[in-house]
Amino acid sequence: MAETYVEYIRELIITKTIGAPIYSADMANQMEKKYHISQREASANTAVAVKRIMDRGLLPELRCYQKGIYFRTADTPFGETGIDKEQLIADRYIVHDNGYDGGFRLLYQMGLTTQIPADRVVVTNKAGKGMRKDRKLEISICPPHTKITTDNKEYLKVLDVLEIMQKAPIDADAPYRMLFFHIRKMELDFGKLMAYAALYYNRNTLTNLAKVAVEGGIADETA
Repeated sequence: MAETYVEYIRELIITKTIGAPIYSADMANQMEKKYHISQREASANTAVAVKRIMDRGLLPELRCYQKGIYFRTADTPFGETGIDKEQLIADRYIVHDNGYDGGFRLLYQMGLTTQIPADRVVVTNKAGKGMRKDRKLEISICPPHTKITTDNKEYLKVLDVLEIMQKAPIDADAPYRMLFFHIRKMELDFGKLMAYAALYYNRNTLTNLAKVAVEGGIADETA
């Protein structure tokens, strides 16, 4: 392997901010384009380059989080900084409209509760068939009612909230009215909300959606 590959990967790594996840796959993609080599060659060259960088101490601050994922650390009075787990969660489960924060955290984000839940649930297309724990990232992940897309993401978030409202520690004065204004703010179509609710959610969700319509005066407008 040409030494320039080591230099190239080293230059890529030092552009990353402290704590940011650094993915071997991303670096291999960049190497493939720069040197016009195959994906297989780029992946192999990247793996060897990173190993040599670490073995030779060319970047003493470089750490391996797990296979294929690295980060740069820095010394603080409290010890070394770790990897940015929020970014890891986003990269793995949320970006490209693959997911969103669910459960009671979603209610907090919408202003329906002032309580910040200790447990974090992420609704994601990457979850498979049932809820499971990602122990390394200390979150639970669960599948959506239907595949999350750019077009339906905000609709599913509203319906997820409506589904759990009776179980949630809501302390907002007028939660259904707040949701009505959220729907208006996000420019969501009420007909689509009704359709998604009927297709993918339970009767309780539909009942709560009707309450939102009443609070917002939609039922009166269509009467």
